[in-house]
Amino acid sequence: MPANYNNSAWFYDQLSRLVYGRTLIKAQAYLLKYVPENANILIVGGGTGEILEELSKVHPAGLQITYVEIAKNMMTRSKKRDVDNNEVVFINDAIENVALKANFDVVITPFLFDNFKEPTAQRIYNHIHQLLKPPGTWLYTDFQLTGKWWQSFLLRTMQLFFKLICGVESAKLPEMTRRFRGSSYDIIEEKTFWGEFVVSRAYRKL
Repeated sequence: MPANYNNSAWFYDQLSRLVYGRTLIKAQAYLLKYVPENANILIVGGGTGEILEELSKVHPAGLQITYVEIAKNMMTRSKKRDVDNNEVVFINDAIENVALKANFDVVITPFLFDNFKEPTAQRIYNHIHQLLKPPGTWLYTDFQLTGKWWQSFLLRTMQLFFKLICGVESAKLPEMTRRFRGSSYDIIEEKTFWGEFVVSRAYRKL
């Protein structure tokens, strides 16, 4: 059974703020400058939907957004977000179960892949990859390890906590950089946050 953040929806944002301040949403919002006007956007694993409000600050209208989130309680919170005049289709399911047309200009995966072991990450990556049309843009934000001891400690603590609460399967981070490189993506820009523990990359699909 895939990880499901239903049990943490009511405190997820507060916990994130307690540990990271606004770093996690700032890391996601940093990449939104690469979203063109009137784009067709796929967001996978958007959590409580804060990214929707950040998108609407950049483009108050004209966006076609498909928002896929497996946790029903997270989806309920996401639907209450202010999206201005953008259009959002909400899909409460795991992305690998959703049949969509391969016509997205932009894909956004905020802190998605750290939840999965390698086989699951590969399956989800392949599915999303097929939905992004070239030369589309994949906005990727997630945790990374750069050799600092506290990063590994914090990652293990988070994964154990969410494994107990939400059934997160991962015990380490999947090798996402290798996957993007193997699929011939170009890195447009990369920026790190919070002592390099968080990385945001804008990829261009060739």
